[in-house]
Amino acid sequence: MKKNLTFIAIAAAMLVSCGSSDKSAEQAATVQATKPNVKIATVTTEAVEQLEEFTTTVEAEVKNNIIPNSPLRIERILVEVGDYVRKGQKLVQLDASNLDQLKLQYENQLVDFKRVEELYKVGGTSKAEYDNAKTQIEVSKRQLDNRLENTVLVSPINGVVSARNYDNGDMYGGTPILVVEQISPVKMKINISESRYAQTNRGLDVKLNFATYGEQDFDGKISIVYPTIDPATHTFPVEITLANSDMKVRPGMYGKATVNFGTTEHVVVPDAAVIKQTGSGDYYVYTYDNGKVTHNKVQLGRRLDNRYELISGIEPGSKVVVAGQNALSNGMEVEVIK
Repeated sequence: MKKNLTFIAIAAAMLVSCGSSDKSAEQAATVQATKPNVKIATVTTEAVEQLEEFTTTVEAEVKNNIIPNSPLRIERILVEVGDYVRKGQKLVQLDASNLDQLKLQYENQLVDFKRVEELYKVGGTSKAEYDNAKTQIEVSKRQLDNRLENTVLVSPINGVVSARNYDNGDMYGGTPILVVEQISPVKMKINISESRYAQTNRGLDVKLNFATYGEQDFDGKISIVYPTIDPATHTFPVEITLANSDMKVRPGMYGKATVNFGTTEHVVVPDAAVIKQTGSGDYYVYTYDNGKVTHNKVQLGRRLDNRYELISGIEPGSKVVVAGQNALSNGMEVEVIK
């Protein structure tokens, strides 16, 4: 009877032991099965061109308002809007009705002055009389020159007539008669982040693109770097010059300016590794280490075909998850597959 009881106890113990072993194996298999499968890639650094794009509007290099020094009647305007004019070219003829009278007055005063000057040289008149005569002739000459300038208005620059505000016979009333703009070269202004100030210099190359000309690029250069930073926006203005020798680009055109600030070594990751957090502008990348993944916030730089430049967030040599991120959370254990 005792032998039978002993046998039964041993058999029961064996059954319990086998059941426990099977259960542990089953639990281990279940845990293994619940680990998400991921694919990973090792990232390195590359020399990436630091390109930034800005919007801008074209301005004339020089803009001149053509106006007389005093209100006169406009006899004739000699150019039309859109005409190309040369420096010194006659643009407007104004009323010259009393020009001859001023010329005659000046010539008579010049004769009197020369007579007084000869007398002064031989002691025939005082210095006060000589100085007075000299002052009068200088005043008359200025009046004559002023009237000459007001009789014929010329272009101070090579450029294009962009506005005409009067007709022949009108009385000048304060608004410029014409506007002449120099469009070769032209200029544009952009505002650059203060973080780029040390990298921004005169002569830096700029690629320009205008909607009017599709994919065609134009070569410009930074010509002026303003010396102060706006404390509200933390940006500083720069001026870009485009030679525009063919005068295809015109003031008022909307364009894009791409500035190359040189190259910087940055981590580059496959675009499949980058996750945008829903409801925010934040981006994340999962890194893999020792069987677990970590959620890392990153700052994106340029997109390079099927990769992204990272400004910050991931160290060189890190293993990043490139597939299977949808099932992941921070600190989760994963199974790496090829």
